[in-house]
Amino acid sequence: MRVRRAIAPDIPAMMHLERQSPTASHWSQNQYESLFVNTSDQDSERPAWVAEDEASALEVCAFLVAHRVDAEWELENIVVAERARRHGVGTRLLEELIAHARAEQGATIFLEVRKSNRSARTLYRKVGFEDAGLRKSYYSDPAEDAVLLRLALISAVS
Repeated sequence: MRVRRAIAPDIPAMMHLERQSPTASHWSQNQYESLFVNTSDQDSERPAWVAEDEASALEVCAFLVAHRVDAEWELENIVVAERARRHGVGTRLLEELIAHARAEQGATIFLEVRKSNRSARTLYRKVGFEDAGLRKSYYSDPAEDAVLLRLALISAVS
């Protein structure tokens, strides 16, 4: 498996993966295209990474999209193809985000996840995320609460 920054030609593969995953955030093509529009805003960025399966001629098998505003990061979307799950792909993408956020002097990464998505919650906790709250009826279709998770990137100084 190889992880690299996503580029605009990856959009069809990202959209295909996302459409195959009922728990993913479902975005329009315009939303994906906006990831690759250069902006001059130094206080904000929206990086994306893809994981490629080297055994399948570098086919995109997963992706992650994040958003930074100042020192705060949000994990906006992460999707791993069903065939690639439980092989460390999600962990590898999260490690890439965490390393990038730390290199950019990020303070925290946060995310929302469906309460019923136990496998994702287990993955997030494995890399250090902790419960930070609950958003009642955050999701629709079906209606469900969101669990808020947070990863502190900077140790508290006493």
